[in-house]
Amino acid sequence: MLDVREIFKTIPHRYPFLLIDRILEVERDQRIVGIKNVTINEGFFQGHFPNRPVMPGVLICEAMAQLGAIFAHASRGGRDGEKVFVLTGLDRVKFKRPVEPGDQLRLELTSLKRRGSFWKMRGVAMVDGKVVAHAEISAMEVPFD
Repeated sequence: MLDVREIFKTIPHRYPFLLIDRILEVERDQRIVGIKNVTINEGFFQGHFPNRPVMPGVLICEAMAQLGAIFAHASRGGRDGEKVFVLTGLDRVKFKRPVEPGDQLRLELTSLKRRGSFWKMRGVAMVDGKVVAHAEISAMEVPFD
């Protein structure tokens, strides 16, 4: 299990754009599980939507991508802080139900394919055991300048 301090050591994202609060499970090269606690204090809720706040789907995908970067980092043994993982593609994205303040987003990623610095993963986002979104995510390791 990794807390936010350990996450800070793994990816460069910071408030207000860090969308992973905790890592619950990591099976190296296989899968990872993390959570995002969704609160009314999130800046995006001010305008999306004011009378019925809903987490933007693109940010659910970003949370999956950040989890994917943590997964890839853990799978390669946490080596080389001079490189980061960047999102290169999203495929088969589906949104099933809204994510609202007070929800805990449980994100699970499994590895589909890995070739060199390229990764393809399947992500599922859930709230209370119900799927809210899923996607295939591609990412690549690049130098961090």
